[in-house]
Amino acid sequence: MATAGIALCMAGFAAPQALAEDQAAPVETSGSKGTILLTIFLRHDQSKPLDEINAELKRQGFYKAFPPPGIEVVSWYVMMGIGQVVTLRVPAERLREVNRAIEETAWGAFHTEFYPTYDLKAYAEDLHAKAQ
Repeated sequence: MATAGIALCMAGFAAPQALAEDQAAPVETSGSKGTILLTIFLRHDQSKPLDEINAELKRQGFYKAFPPPGIEVVSWYVMMGIGQVVTLRVPAERLREVNRAIEETAWGAFHTEFYPTYDLKAYAEDLHAKAQ
């Protein structure tokens, strides 16, 4: 059983190396020119109950201000025990606007983390198809 676990771990470490060795031209997704993907972790402040967090978000106008108009929501999930994870497609020149919406309406209810993200799905699917 331990050998299987080690093999899985080794396979996981080998995958990024294989990806790096077989880099092809990036796959552009529709509507992605001039934009970035931004993943935001909205970590619940666990010192507060959910009703208090929701009241604070409402009081601060979070759902009215976030996301700013015209910003595409790619995904928005609840991660149990963590909070919410939102991925946005943001025109580079509007990054500050997204940041300000979070600073002005989410702080106090959430601890925030921002991660520039890129979409690897089409490329990974292409590698998978070529490996068949």
